[in-house]
Amino acid sequence: MTLLAASLMALFTAGFAEVVPTVVQAPDSPVKIENAKVLNVGAAEPAVLLYAATNLTDAELEQFTVIAYIFDADGVLKTRQVAPGRRTLEKKGTKFSTMVLDGRAVGPTDRIVIGVNQAQRTDSEKWWSAELEAAAKAAVKK
Repeated sequence: MTLLAASLMALFTAGFAEVVPTVVQAPDSPVKIENAKVLNVGAAEPAVLLYAATNLTDAELEQFTVIAYIFDADGVLKTRQVAPGRRTLEKKGTKFSTMVLDGRAVGPTDRIVIGVNQAQRTDSEKWWSAELEAAAKAAVKK
């Protein structure tokens, strides 16, 4: 049975490339992204970004947004996409979340850079925000 399961998994994943995203972070970001993976690269379905988000503050965050930049193999920015992360990120807490990358098909030679670009504390109307595009472009050039 184990051999059968391993064979089916090998068939399922055959032909799908792995794209490991690069994470950029503003120095004062209240959220840290870790353990990021991109699933379904080269598949007919859109790619899915899976990541862990950790609240670095001593305050609960009501919400935050993640931005993904997709570059082609030559380092040309092809698309950027923003999506909300999980709601209510407890102080110092970590939650896993996903983002469907449906703005452009992700190919095996594409490069993806992600980061948190906004966050809002619970019971606050103020948003923390950061511009990450320059950092994303610099990360791709490395």
